Order: sequence, then structure tokens, then C-alpha cells
Amino acid sequence: MKIVLIGAGSSQFGCSTLGDIFQSKVFTGSEICLMDIDGPSLDKVYKVGLEFLESHNLEYSLTATTDIKKALKNACYVIISIEVGDRFQLWDLDWTLPQQYGIKQIYGENGGPGGLFHALRITPPILEICGNVMELCPQAYVFCYSNPMTSITTTVLRKYPELKFVGLCHEVASLSRYLPSILNTSMDNLECRSAGLNHLSVLVSAKYRNSGKDAYSDIMEKAPAFFAVEPGYSDIWEYTQRTGHIPDTEGMLERYDLDKGESDHLWSDRKLFKVIMEKFHLLPITVDSHLGEYISWAWDAADHKGILDFYSFYRFALSQDNRLEIDTNLHERIIPIMEGITLDKGHEEAAVNIMNKGFLPDLPDFVAVEVPAVISAKGVEGIIINDYPKGFGALLRNYTGVYDLTAEAILTGSRDLVIQALLVNPVVDKCICIDEMVDVMLDRQRKWLSYIK
Repeated sequence: MKIVLIGAGSSQFGCSTLGDIFQSKVFTGSEICLMDIDGPSLDKVYKVGLEFLESHNLEYSLTATTDIKKALKNACYVIISIEVGDRFQLWDLDWTLPQQYGIKQIYGENGGPGGLFHALRITPPILEICGNVMELCPQAYVFCYSNPMTSITTTVLRKYPELKFVGLCHEVASLSRYLPSILNTSMDNLECRSAGLNHLSVLVSAKYRNSGKDAYSDIMEKAPAFFAVEPGYSDIWEYTQRTGHIPDTEGMLERYDLDKGESDHLWSDRKLFKVIMEKFHLLPITVDSHLGEYISWAWDAADHKGILDFYSFYRFALSQDNRLEIDTNLHERIIPIMEGITLDKGHEEAAVNIMNKGFLPDLPDFVAVEVPAVISAKGVEGIIINDYPKGFGALLRNYTGVYDLTAEAILTGSRDLVIQALLVNPVVDKCICIDEMVDVMLDRQRKWLSYIK
């Protein structure tokens, strides 16, 4: 087989994905093609990959190219993880420029005005990649890690409905970080399903495998106390700066004086998270910085200091991630999914982003949803979630129109639709300034947004 990694010049994506693939016995003998437009960065990852193959005597063929058409020829699986421009410089602009116009957006990456501009920038090059897939390897499966996940997936599958395109997000893995502790059982003993929109998703069911009994009531009873510890907000930044140690966090901070013997964990970015638990009686699968991008009243409830701390940590961590090394720890779920397709396993995957074809009956079919799926030789088949919680479903519906207009704005290049996508956004409570704000952003990001007229 031929597996293509697009965006492989990123050490984080390229090296970690190679490490995942190299663990697989199923794909032994396959060609792995690394593709990136940044030739020097690509060469570095390529050389590290070759050295790893040689030192571990693994039977894989590794190639590298900056030519997308050459990379995609005869591809079976394509994995995309790309960004455009200076990631954090543009993110800062997405986040702060709308705030200058009085729009209280939380994070500026996936939802709200910032998420819209992010989608307008990054989706066209992904559409171009997918157009080449349709031309050169139309039977290939395409897995995408880039954000904003729902906007990208909705737009790609609207233009190429026959493409085997799946959005993947690791947020659902956060459940395994704390559910075993909350319930005092292993994750293997839990059968969980979550669903919603990407970064706006909740656990919808949970039960114990050994007894078949419902586990959700136990989660809701025990989770509030588990997340009750209030964080010392200087921890994540000061601890990292002082020790040079970058903690592994998913909304979880290591205590500032951890090296003095403290072992407690401090939960940040979870005030809005707790409101969802209290008011909707549901457990979110992600944190305030993501949930808050889609909810009109989130500004009042979110942990802004925790969000800013995590952003500072995240930016710092990536700036330090210059280590080019491949390890054999499984980083993502992509390889088990590819193995499931190849071997016709028929196993259930926790969360995939695909077009809604009745999987969430209360939501329209014109938008991508995040649902569990069965993975087999038939591909990635979403699972229908009946009786989705009405209250949270209403929050989801509030945002589906935004995704509809965002996709149309990208496909048509219409400035009017960009304006409309903002005016129907539940996070936006301004009107008169919107035209000016859009023109300023179009000017500041002209290199990527010149197609908007």
C-alpha cells in the first residue's frame, strides 16, 4: 500500500505519525510518502525516518516530495495535517481583531468570527488537495486533522460528496484521562458514546461492560467533586518557565510545586464545562476554550484565565518542539482505523467527523457531525444516535446555519456570505461594525483571502 502524509514537514505531525505507522504489522512493506511544501523541514523529517527504519530494521519504504501530484499517485490512504502562514500570528489576529470591535469571542480558533476567518484561510488549500485526490487516487481514504474541523469537513464533502473524507480529532481521548479515576474502573470496562459537533460534543451514554449497568448516573454523581479543585492559575506558565518541563495537559495543570512532592492535579479551562454538567446534566468531552466558541452566553461562564494560561503554554510548547525523534508510543487513532478498514475488523471508533446522514436526526444533513462509527472494509460508517439530549441539541442547531454559510462563502468566494455567516453566529452581538471588521481582516490576510469578493 501507499500511505501519504501531507504536512509531514511538521516534526510534531510527521514524526509522531511515522512512529504510529511503524508500530503496525499490517502495513509492513508499504510505501510511506512524506509531502510538504516546505522542502528543508520535509528533508529533516525524512532523514530521521530513514535512520529509524535502518536502526530498527523495519520493512517500510520511505519517500519524500514537495510535488502533491507525485505524492498522491497510487495512494491508498492520505493523512492531512496542514496550517497556512504563521499559525500563532494569524491566530492572534483571528482572536483579538474581532474583540477590538466589541465581539466577546473566547478563543478564536474554531468557532466565532476567528473560527470563520481560520476556515476561510485553510479550507481552500485542503480543497485543492482533495481535488487532486479525486483526479489521481479517487478510491483513497482521506483523513484530516486540520481545524476548524467541522467547517473543513462540511465544505470538502459538499464539493466532493463521493470522496472518502473523514475528520479526526483527539479530544474524545480526554475521557480516558479521568473516567477511570471517577468510576474506579478501567477504561476497557466502559462502553461510552459521545456525539455532537466537533469541539461541541458530549457523552451521550456510558455503561459498565462487566455488568451491563448504566454508568452515566455514577459519572454525574461523582464528577463534580472530581473537578471541584480550583486551580492556581500561575501554575502552567510559571511551572513550565521555571523548570523547563512541559506538562502533558488536557485542561489539567500540574501543581506549581509538584517537584516539592505535591501530587494533586488542578483543573483549568472547566468553568463552562461545569455549567454544562449542572444545567444540561451532561459531561462535555472537551473544555471551555472549545465549547465557548459556539455558545452566546459562554463569555460569562468560561475560565478566561485558564484559557489564556493554556494558550501561552501551548504556544510555548510548540516553539520548543524542535526535537526530531520518532518513538513507538501510539499518538493518534488513525492507524487502528486504517487497520480496521484494511482487515475488515468491524470495530467501533469513538468519534469521526462525517456528513450527517441521519446520524443525529435532530440536525440538518448539510453539516458534518461528530459521531461514533463502525470501521470495516465498507469504510467508516456512522452510528445513529437516537434520543439525542434536546437541550444540547438546541445548542448544536444554533450553529449549524453558520457552518452552512461558511461552506458556501468558501465555495463561492462571496463577501456577502461571509457577512451573513457572522450575523447569524450566536457569538456575534454586533451589526454596524461587521462590514468594516470583515474588510480589515480581508486586508490583513489578503495573501489567503483574496478570493473573497
